[in-house]
Amino acid sequence: MFRLFKHYIPNAVLVLALVDFVLLLVSGELGWLLRARQIGMDPGLVTQRWVPLLSYALLTQLAMIAVGVYGSDALRSMRYATARLLVAISLGIIALSVVYFILPGRTLWRSNLFYAMGITIVLLVFVRLVLGNVLGTAPFRRRVLVLGAGDRAERLRQLAERPEAGFLIVCFVAMSDQKPVIEEAIGRHAIHNLTRFVDNLGVGEVVLALEERRNSLPLQDLLRIKTTGVHVSDFSTFLERETGRIDLDTVNPSWLIFSDGFSSGRMFSSVFKRLFDVIVSLALLIVTLPLVLVFAIIVKLDSRGPAFFRQTRVGLYGQTFNLIKLRSMRVDAEAGGAQFAQENDPRVTRVGRFIRKVRIDELPQVWTVLKGQMSFVGPRPERPEFVTDLEEKLPFYAERHMVKPGITGWAQINYPYGASIEDSRHKLEYDLYYAKNYSPFLDLIILLQTLRVVIWREGAR
Repeated sequence: MFRLFKHYIPNAVLVLALVDFVLLLVSGELGWLLRARQIGMDPGLVTQRWVPLLSYALLTQLAMIAVGVYGSDALRSMRYATARLLVAISLGIIALSVVYFILPGRTLWRSNLFYAMGITIVLLVFVRLVLGNVLGTAPFRRRVLVLGAGDRAERLRQLAERPEAGFLIVCFVAMSDQKPVIEEAIGRHAIHNLTRFVDNLGVGEVVLALEERRNSLPLQDLLRIKTTGVHVSDFSTFLERETGRIDLDTVNPSWLIFSDGFSSGRMFSSVFKRLFDVIVSLALLIVTLPLVLVFAIIVKLDSRGPAFFRQTRVGLYGQTFNLIKLRSMRVDAEAGGAQFAQENDPRVTRVGRFIRKVRIDELPQVWTVLKGQMSFVGPRPERPEFVTDLEEKLPFYAERHMVKPGITGWAQINYPYGASIEDSRHKLEYDLYYAKNYSPFLDLIILLQTLRVVIWREGAR
């Protein structure tokens, strides 16, 4: 995997994204040449239009990221990829038209965009037909040797068997005399020189998957392997990198303390994040105020009760604040006490079901962002009643409150909507990953991917 601003990107995704960017530039140029030839105009030198071409490629690729073109499903299914490409390119063209209206000359002419869009679709679909069966093959996967043959090793094997996995396990080495879970594992005693064995297999990474590390950690072997240039990872770090979450079953306080992350040098990032929140929340409040007022009236007419719903939530450092949303449930929804939302929840009103699906009920939270009690990106704030219970049942739950809560987050774009302790546990694993690896780049990825969740109604209830 390639690490960019503390966030890992699979090699296959990076290669495909770079190829796509080049093809987008080519499509924009071909669209320009075709239109120029059609109207009998001298096309001029390509260097004279690098800004329009770059804006076309950049905005279109941002739209592709936003709708999930580089997701695991799109990499495996041609039909899935084509559908997402069509949506992404359409959104990109709309964005370019807006930019052209505001800043004429900074994008391709609108007459060029039609040709560029058609060429783009053909080229990007073609490259997926050619590379689709290649990106997931061994040359694009890291060769991994696993030290261990127990339950942890079995988890790694299951992870490697996923179609989107970025690594290939070439060998399991049983480090103890206990009966192995991995039957094909080679016993350590059968390997005379582990360093040479690793080199002969062409291994790029060794992962420690030992069930018990006390008195069984092969320090001398690991030191020699490390000095030959082979990367050595512990089990929890490897899982974090490959899954984008922190595995609560294997981490401990010392791992969180000494691992890379939770950097104190966040002052610039925090200032940038707050500046972004203020500017965008002000703009959104101005733009969406008419829409919020219209739906506030509709909510009021649809069912008895206030148009807006206020609820106490737990925010940064455990402090409480009032969250404001458009009301989507009956006023007596929690007459029997606080409870999680459920699938096809009978407490949701007719209008509430619609505004939840399209996320209109979330718009008033922008005011909370402007006040600084929330951010656009961060862990979703929970209710105090739930927090007290979850802190008792889930390890490290309080640590998610060390970052400001958000309207959208890493857990929201990676895990479907859940309403149970087990779901909260899975979401916490993603929230801890975000808190540990926060950067403006990760925020950008989350904001873009939120569009995918909204468009395809992933996670809405």
